[in-house]
Amino acid sequence: MLSPFVVLFAAIGIEVGATVALPRTRGFHDLPWSVLVMGAYALSIWLLAVVVRQMSVSVAYAVWSGLGTAAIAAVGALALGERMDAVKLTALGLIILGVVVLNLHTASPR
Repeated sequence: MLSPFVVLFAAIGIEVGATVALPRTRGFHDLPWSVLVMGAYALSIWLLAVVVRQMSVSVAYAVWSGLGTAAIAAVGALALGERMDAVKLTALGLIILGVVVLNLHTASPR
């Protein structure tokens, strides 16, 4: 079986792709894009459910939501023309730091 982190990163990538495609649904009035986005979100959640069989849900969800948030912010700034400033960069850095600390804390022996 694949490493849970490989599956988790796939789930994150799919969720980010769905989020990038979300405006194309035109408020879910464009059926093909709407079906694609809803299917991608469903697949991402299913992959997350697969991951939590092998990893604690707190770590899996923190990585999924934190890295997904950082990735969509980066895509927004780099590909969609959204504004990126020092406050946004600092906030994203704190999110990533929080995910790293949570992973390190969970990995340490008790």
